[in-house]
Amino acid sequence: MARRRTGPTDVVKAIVYDRDGGACVRCGTREGLTVHHRVNRGMGGAREPWINQAHNLLIVCTVCNGWFEDNPRESYEAGWKVRRPQLPGEVLVRYPDGREYLLTPDGVRAPMAVTR
Repeated sequence: MARRRTGPTDVVKAIVYDRDGGACVRCGTREGLTVHHRVNRGMGGAREPWINQAHNLLIVCTVCNGWFEDNPRESYEAGWKVRRPQLPGEVLVRYPDGREYLLTPDGVRAPMAVTR
């Protein structure tokens, strides 16, 4: 019996990889990359259709992926992790250059408008 797929499709992974420039969104490295869920999937996957969409996914290195778990406060403040019931499309993500973006389900990184 085949296992039920609970992760993002290869198409979505490619969209996220392109959006994030093929580099870790925290440190900028291009080595040891993986796909990170901002809102955790939970054991066995989550039922929400958006859980594996681009706005809930980031490209990160394995070192930073572990750092997120060890440093939850900073990870939530930077948008690398998102607490339920917040939705990932409503939480800004900080990139290595210090800029923050809203992410969309279709893989767009929308810059935060500067208000004066």
